[in-house]
Amino acid sequence: MNETRIVTVAKELPEYCRSTQEILPFVELWLADEDERFRRKVIKIFEGAAVDKRYGIMNIEEVFTATSFEEKNSIYVREVKKLGKAVLQKALAQSGWQADSLDYIITVSCTGIMIPSLDAYLINDLGLKQDIVRLPVTEMGCAAGVSGLIYAQNFLKSNPNKRIALIAVESPTATFQLNDHSMANMVSAAIFGDGAACVLLSSEADAPGPKIVREEMYHFKDATHMMGFDLTNHGLKMILDPAVPETIAMHFPEIVHPFLERSGSSIGQVQHLIFHPGGRKIVQTVEELFGKLGKNIDDTREVLRAYGNMSSATVLYVLERFLQKDIQEGEQGLILSFGPGFSAQRVLLEW
Repeated sequence: MNETRIVTVAKELPEYCRSTQEILPFVELWLADEDERFRRKVIKIFEGAAVDKRYGIMNIEEVFTATSFEEKNSIYVREVKKLGKAVLQKALAQSGWQADSLDYIITVSCTGIMIPSLDAYLINDLGLKQDIVRLPVTEMGCAAGVSGLIYAQNFLKSNPNKRIALIAVESPTATFQLNDHSMANMVSAAIFGDGAACVLLSSEADAPGPKIVREEMYHFKDATHMMGFDLTNHGLKMILDPAVPETIAMHFPEIVHPFLERSGSSIGQVQHLIFHPGGRKIVQTVEELFGKLGKNIDDTREVLRAYGNMSSATVLYVLERFLQKDIQEGEQGLILSFGPGFSAQRVLLEW
């Protein structure tokens, strides 16, 4: 069996950026007709979200303007193509790879709809090879960044000397619903931001970077109601069950320990936690669980603070931070992400 190595991670942010403080007046205006208690509660959610700023594919005035699903989605399509191209070019430049040396391309996004998917445009724009294998992943939400790593690993471990690009481009601001005053919409508006990331992976014998030791998915039974989107005439309407953090906490030992055991490891041997920051409550929940085990998720918290939750791309921003650290040979890292289904995705790395 071949070894899969993560060669590089690159990130790309859209042009618009606002601090949470700058967003609050727009929220006040948006909810002006609601009763004061509700308004205060929503402002508190924004202030307590542990997100200092976020980036967006459209300016804030546009986000808070009532437009059709078609109009928002066409902005998504236009900007996703730009971000996807820029982030893939950046990753290729970082690794010294030629665009036509890629054998497989995985594109990940759940915040808009485009057929053909992003990968088709990248093949044309960057001159990728004509027999490249395409895998667009659209319905796995926040977990899809790690799902993409799992699919890449499954291909590479049985195919020597191959290269894969995994590109995640998300724009939760394109899904923001002006006429939805549910708590799910308020919470998601407070935590989400837009962004793109690209991971290059290789099964070449001389590839640099940490290797993937093991990868697995874990599916919660009868939990499809917990997270996702309803497709309405106005667009993608957020479903977010408040019980998500406690459900994670309940399953946590089952998600982490048996997986590490099957990998010939244990939590004591894992020095680095590369965890997807779903939101402040999930971060706190996982922090308490890992804190008891003497671990920290500072990088996860920092990514949430600086960018918000960019759905599938976010965990890849955390991964990028670890690739920039001076990590000793033999040290291990656990990548962990949760998403609709409800599911947990896990990858164990070794440097």
